[in-house]
Amino acid sequence: MPQQTVAAPGAAGAAQSFALGQDIPAQWWLVFHSGALDRLIRASLTQSPNLAAAQAALRQAQETLNAQTGALLYPNVGGQLGITRETAPLGSTVAPGGSLFTLYNASVNVSYTLDVFGASRRELESLRAAVDYQRFQVEAAYLALTSNLVTTAIREASLRAQLEATREVLAAQERQLAIIGKQFTAGAIARSTVLVQRTQVAQTRATLPPLEKSLAQARHQLSVYAGKLPSESGMPEFQLDSLQLPADLPVTLPSSLVRQRPDIQASEALLHEASAQIGVATGNLYPQITLSGSVGSAALQLGNLFGPGTGFWSVAAGLLQPIFNGGALTARRRAAIAAYDQAAALYRATVLTAFQNVADALRALDLDASTLKAQADAESLARESLDLATRQYQLGAVSYLGLLDAQRTYQQARVSLVQAQAARYSDTAALFQALGGGWWNREPLADIPRTTHD
Repeated sequence: MPQQTVAAPGAAGAAQSFALGQDIPAQWWLVFHSGALDRLIRASLTQSPNLAAAQAALRQAQETLNAQTGALLYPNVGGQLGITRETAPLGSTVAPGGSLFTLYNASVNVSYTLDVFGASRRELESLRAAVDYQRFQVEAAYLALTSNLVTTAIREASLRAQLEATREVLAAQERQLAIIGKQFTAGAIARSTVLVQRTQVAQTRATLPPLEKSLAQARHQLSVYAGKLPSESGMPEFQLDSLQLPADLPVTLPSSLVRQRPDIQASEALLHEASAQIGVATGNLYPQITLSGSVGSAALQLGNLFGPGTGFWSVAAGLLQPIFNGGALTARRRAAIAAYDQAAALYRATVLTAFQNVADALRALDLDASTLKAQADAESLARESLDLATRQYQLGAVSYLGLLDAQRTYQQARVSLVQAQAARYSDTAALFQALGGGWWNREPLADIPRTTHD
């Protein structure tokens, strides 16, 4: 890569330098210096349903971990209070044979499974990895939302600029048609020339509805990203000249990229979770040792429930060893190993894709600058040629076909220039997205609760 891109005249033509190791700001979209874009993104972060769904999934994973932590690490203690109506057997000292009596009892029961072979610890490790995965999914949703808002705003600005350029060309063609109409009325030119110009005007006018359609769809998409209905008002309008191209672009070291991309971090969390599940499946192959105990009181009358001679207690230990289950436990362990291999392969694929995204964005930025310079030169030459052809046609020095060809060339060059300008903005945003978006430089959005419940 060169140290900086080439410069081009006009809007979005400034040269951009590549700064190796430069950090990315938390609100990276501020590099475009658009207050309207900043306000839209900040409002969207509080209203986006996709971000809300990701945060809810994170809270669910955290509460699942909390529940299992208490169940697996600490004894299970329960209180029991019961009333039993029974018939005493013959010869019983509790009540005459065959008579009914009521037994009241109250007890506290404690049970605890010893994690001798680490199955419980690995299960908690798996759940913590699941929480990490959901946390990075929140960061990925945040990055996707901000990136989509920026690129869609740039697309809207590009379409609006293309519409403006096309309308200017159409206005020039209509003025030319009026001149040709007067010449035809005076008998200076043939009717075929008027028809050709009318055809050109109609063709140019026919390009406006598709552009207007795309512009409307871009604005609708912006509304949805912002958590609003397309019919709601208050959405800002974006212009290319309201955006500023950043002069310095960050280039991250490969060793840092794998720590910055939330999708890589999420994939690594899935790999960790799959590794822990191998430990769970392995621990289930070995015996489970359970300790239990209870203490309580039982009496025939409720008032004597806690009186002398009514207390009892018990202590027990149990061992459960799988002997034969048709190979189910070993099969589950092999399945866990296969799941780990799958997660490892997906992790490598995610890393490769991340490096491809960065490489594509860097190469695109370099070529975008060259393309813009070429398009700016082409537009300038096409405009100069059109002005010259118009004057020559008015003087009778060139045919109408020469003027028509100059009009078409200028129209194409003008629209291509706008597209080249928008490409530099879009690919700049793509680079910041590919590098992770700077989420590590702000307060963790994943830990901010969005809603409260009584």
